[in-house]
Amino acid sequence: MVFWGLVLGALLVVTTGCLYLLGVLRQRRPQEPPLDKGSIPWLGHAMAFRKNMFEFLKHMWAKHGDVFTVQLGGQYFTFVMDPLSFGPILKDAQRKLDFVKYAEKLVLKVFGYHSGQGDYRMIHSASTKYLMGDGLEDLNKTMLDSLSLVMLGPTGQSLDSSCWHEDGLFHFCYNVLFKAGYLSLFGYTKDQEQDLRQAEELFVQFRKFDRLFPRFVYSLLGPREWREVGRLQRLFHKALSVKRNLEKNGISRWISYMLQYLRERGVAPAMQDKFNFMMLWASQGNTGPTSFWALLFLLKHPEALRAVREEATQVLGEARLKARQSFDFKVSTLHHTPVLDSVMEETLRLGAAPTLLRVVHNDHILKMASGQEYLLRSGDIVALFPYLSVHMDPDIHPEPTTFKYDRFLNPNGSRKVDFYKAGKKIHHYTMPWGSGVSICPGRFLATNEMKLFVLLMVTYFDLELVDPNTPVPPVDPQRWGFGTTQPSHEVRFRYRLRPTS
Repeated sequence: MVFWGLVLGALLVVTTGCLYLLGVLRQRRPQEPPLDKGSIPWLGHAMAFRKNMFEFLKHMWAKHGDVFTVQLGGQYFTFVMDPLSFGPILKDAQRKLDFVKYAEKLVLKVFGYHSGQGDYRMIHSASTKYLMGDGLEDLNKTMLDSLSLVMLGPTGQSLDSSCWHEDGLFHFCYNVLFKAGYLSLFGYTKDQEQDLRQAEELFVQFRKFDRLFPRFVYSLLGPREWREVGRLQRLFHKALSVKRNLEKNGISRWISYMLQYLRERGVAPAMQDKFNFMMLWASQGNTGPTSFWALLFLLKHPEALRAVREEATQVLGEARLKARQSFDFKVSTLHHTPVLDSVMEETLRLGAAPTLLRVVHNDHILKMASGQEYLLRSGDIVALFPYLSVHMDPDIHPEPTTFKYDRFLNPNGSRKVDFYKAGKKIHHYTMPWGSGVSICPGRFLATNEMKLFVLLMVTYFDLELVDPNTPVPPVDPQRWGFGTTQPSHEVRFRYRLRPTS
């Protein structure tokens, strides 16, 4: 009897431990947010969340209010939906909410890069030095040259201005921006035609990785897909290796600065290769999709396209290509385009849907704007989804699902920055780049890349939808939470160069 008592006692301990690990025994403590564990042990609401994050959070918000904790695959996420309460989370002077540790785990899994102490500060330092001010101006000029090479060919005008060319708008934008961005950051060889071929081949592989990316992050790939991800990782590590960098000229000072830091810290070349893959993804994963939405909105709203073209004419004049030459364009123009700035900000409001995450270190009290206080449990993750709680809030942005190209313009043509919720001025009225410590360090470069591309398209090209009545496609539900959204299907368009002078 004693023996069986010990066995049953041991089984009880093991069972209790397993139930605890599965989350079955977790209970809401006093002052904690509403807890919704779902009906499936450990998994919780993971399947519904991954199927359509936007609809899931909308349902939970209606059910539980502005703060709630849900179980997703063994981890507990506390979503805060009141933008007036974002400040304490994003500022976090006491550093009890950590972004860096979560990011380090993610980049190790996705890119194979093992972050070292100081990497985060190094990337921000490099970005401040080379992606702002004079450093940004230099990269803008390089990007213009790269766009000219990609769009016009090595010898100048490769497109026939007398005939239309048809393509998928999403493919076209993503392809052009990826290739131009890759060449601008990682340099050229002496053979530009070869560079273009390699950039095209890399784009094909990049899109394969991109399609698998959401399910890869959630560990939902099948055996063949896991093998394919491994192959793609190795391919990019090789293509972006520091050994191949030595064969190129014009590698951006931004990339060079960061690689030099890693070398001086004794990071192995193989790990530097993985770092390059991470930076390629970070710099090129969203610019193409965002540019797609921008051009699509312009094509669907002729008054917006007309306003952007009129502004471009004011700052550029009647620009026309000259035979066998690149785009004749002053990059300083990017500082004098308030209409286009508003178009891009509105595009990002409608198209950018990142999730902002912070890991809770030690139990932490979150004070809401209403005065209500909630206890955040150590080890949980605090999450913000600004697309739903800010970008689509009709109090902040009336008719939030409608594209309004001048939404971010004052009547005098200056940038509009005053937005309100419940009668209170709100600081975080859009958050396409994140905010606080996790704000995208390359946002100025990305913005200028997209503006430059859109300006070139509306200035030097005629463009139109193959079917003017085609509706704006819905978002691919797998892309919620992963930066810029992507369309669920392609949109056909045609374009042609305007005649040379």
